[in-house]
Amino acid sequence: MDVASWVWWTTLAVTSAILLFDVVVIGRRPHEPSMKECGIALGVYVGLAVAFGVGVWAIAGHRFGTEFFAGWLTEYSLSIDNLFVFIILLGKFAVPKEYQQTALMVGIVLALVMRGIFIAVGAAAINEFSWVFYLFGLFLLWTAFKLAKEGAEDEDEDDFEENRLVKLATRHLPATEEWTTNNIVAKVGGKRVVTPMFFVILALGTTDLLFALDSIPAIYGLTKEPYLVLTANIFALMGLRQLYFLIGGLLQRLVYLSYGLAFLLAFIGVKLVLHAMHENELPFVNGGEHISWAPDIPIWLSLLVIVGTLAVTTVLSLVASGRRDRAAAQS
Repeated sequence: MDVASWVWWTTLAVTSAILLFDVVVIGRRPHEPSMKECGIALGVYVGLAVAFGVGVWAIAGHRFGTEFFAGWLTEYSLSIDNLFVFIILLGKFAVPKEYQQTALMVGIVLALVMRGIFIAVGAAAINEFSWVFYLFGLFLLWTAFKLAKEGAEDEDEDDFEENRLVKLATRHLPATEEWTTNNIVAKVGGKRVVTPMFFVILALGTTDLLFALDSIPAIYGLTKEPYLVLTANIFALMGLRQLYFLIGGLLQRLVYLSYGLAFLLAFIGVKLVLHAMHENELPFVNGGEHISWAPDIPIWLSLLVIVGTLAVTTVLSLVASGRRDRAAAQS
């Protein structure tokens, strides 16, 4: 896929403008958005993503269009899992409703920065070393195992612990526990101290780093075009703030989300390993020759698996949650 420089710069300029507009609006008037506001904004973001994918399909062909949609859906599902962790974090830090928009937007911007860095590193590694697909594939298989294990253990907010960096900052930085501003630094008694928002942003940033480690290998298993990797991530993250307020309660009902994501990551991990075998150049594997019997899973099949997995996971989760709620009401 040959993407001209002006297309790159135009895409970055437009998406940056959208994010800056959102940040300016939030900074000017911190508030808890209404359901109507969230629904309209989320519909616009999803509509833009679909329109972009259709445009890629029409201009660059069905292969790249399919790759974008597969990557966007995968990144969106992983971002929803990320959003669930955001919910736990904001609850643990008792972030007031009117400040949650600011925290979420900062978390999303940090996620974009982290993923942008990993996209560049991943693209460089792929161009230089074909064997990196072995590493990506095995990493995704390990991540899938951990995700399925966490789902089986049914972790909740009471099991959540602050990471070491946040604990270290809490012990060594002068801080206030009062939520009086959405700034990261405030003046209390004539002395500058960090606010709870600082610790929230620190926790969100470290969480974004961990999720970027999972999401970038996953999308490189679906497309090797850096432009599609970047745009799929941007569109997957843009509507998360609105999604948080719109269906925050619904996310709690997706009880099988971890299993669905684990299956998707395992599928993409296997796809990457098979691709690495097909393109093998490692001297200690098959004498450095390509492994001809290792198939490349076509992108259309990947898209079907992604859509099917997300649909089945959502339906089974809602059915299980409904049964649980009815049982609780009868007891």
